[in-house]
Amino acid sequence: MARFRMTLEYDGRGFVGWQRQDNGLGVQEVVENAVHAFAGEDAVVQAAGRTDAGVHALGQVAHVDLIKDWPEDTVRDALNFHMKEYAVSVLTAKAVDEDFHARFSAVSRRYLYRILNRRPPPTLDGGMVWWVPAALDVPAMAEAARVLIGHHDFTSFRATHCQAKSPVKTLDSLDITQVGQEIHFDVGARSFLHHQVRNMVGSLRWVGEGRWTAKDLQAALDARDRAAGGPTAPPDGLYLTHVGYPEA
Repeated sequence: MARFRMTLEYDGRGFVGWQRQDNGLGVQEVVENAVHAFAGEDAVVQAAGRTDAGVHALGQVAHVDLIKDWPEDTVRDALNFHMKEYAVSVLTAKAVDEDFHARFSAVSRRYLYRILNRRPPPTLDGGMVWWVPAALDVPAMAEAARVLIGHHDFTSFRATHCQAKSPVKTLDSLDITQVGQEIHFDVGARSFLHHQVRNMVGSLRWVGEGRWTAKDLQAALDARDRAAGGPTAPPDGLYLTHVGYPEA
């Protein structure tokens, strides 16, 4: 048995998320079908994070166990061949020890959220950004974001159906920058609650619009109540960009 660690990118549009589901096509199903077509095996592909419907990935990590010890490039190229009809690509495939687990071995995850902040709507990037036509105050959002850094109970920013055992997480970074007509939110933590990034971005948009101040964001955090938080940003602008492991 050989275990392979894969780094993948995908366009989340048209998928019900990473996980195989009965109500539509998941990225996991596409990859597992490619494994079967390539290697003739019904293997389960385990990912570092179960991205939601419409959420994209630039650096998703997954692993798969195959009976034969294939060359790494063969695994990558064969899977890509059998997924060519879908917006999913294996960037790298590396042989790893059997104690590696894409999800449980991960020590950090990074997400990027993109807001297109201009009056004209997107044409080429429709479904890939959150279009916000009203001008946003980036310095105010960046200042307010400091409230969320650190070890907190993030109940106000978790989905009501989140299945995490605890709402307490440590947010390592939340950097907000202007990049041309876009506003980028670069967020890092060991792990996240369901919808945590999207709920934080939605709340920070209110700060950018002047509806909230940093004190309002602090009050929402302290309330430990989802109803006290801001809106959930759409999945369009969210990307899983990197998963960190102890060796790198």
